[in-house]
Amino acid sequence: MRPLDQTITLVTGASSGIGRACAEVFAEAGSNIIAVARRSERLDELRATIEQRHGVRVLPLQCDVRDRDAVRRTLGQLPEGWRSIDIVINNAGLARGLAPIHEGSFEDWDEMIQTNLVGLLNVLRVVLPPMVERRRGMIINIGSIAGRQVYPNGNVYCATKHAVRAISEAMQLDLCGSGIRVTNIDPGMVETEFSLVRFHGNTERAASVYAGMTPLTGRDVAEVALFCATRPPHVSIHDVLVMPSDQASTTVVHRRT
Repeated sequence: MRPLDQTITLVTGASSGIGRACAEVFAEAGSNIIAVARRSERLDELRATIEQRHGVRVLPLQCDVRDRDAVRRTLGQLPEGWRSIDIVINNAGLARGLAPIHEGSFEDWDEMIQTNLVGLLNVLRVVLPPMVERRRGMIINIGSIAGRQVYPNGNVYCATKHAVRAISEAMQLDLCGSGIRVTNIDPGMVETEFSLVRFHGNTERAASVYAGMTPLTGRDVAEVALFCATRPPHVSIHDVLVMPSDQASTTVVHRRT
């Protein structure tokens, strides 16, 4: 028996990076996967790969978590057999730009706030009531070390991730005794499409972020999430900070020349 056989795990931002790794790792553990993302072609490829490799079911759902009505329609009217969600991994998020506050882009700020904070709340508001009614389930919020330490020019991104951590802590209070566990995972530097998105497709600048050091992979973070999800029901891991060995803080990184 795999530890998550016959369960259902919903992953947002499942088309790449940490989200895709979570979908794969939780499928390996036997969970059926609801994969939510904006890019339908990547979801279709993910579904084919996971079902072939791991013999579980995958329900791909194209949805932008920023769109509250779309989230309500998509997650509030799941097909029969998919409605009893056991685990939710709130992973959808991004950084846009890296500028001092007085030079920041309103468009970048809005996208980060709407995705990282409002999008997470949109998903939680739809999926939590059935969990509370069933008195079981788990929420895993993927934050960032930026939710613990700010860094130069990270202002609004750091603010959104501080908010994610605060929401996780508030949920742990609100849901105490409900049978629902809440885990907040704050990764350090992870090599995904994160920096490519932050720098609006500038591949050279994105690559420089990880130059000379060994960052985490999406799978490293996904395996931490799986560990948290597979503890006995009476064990709740509230908060995890996972860092690459070459990183001590948001601003202290060892780089080999």
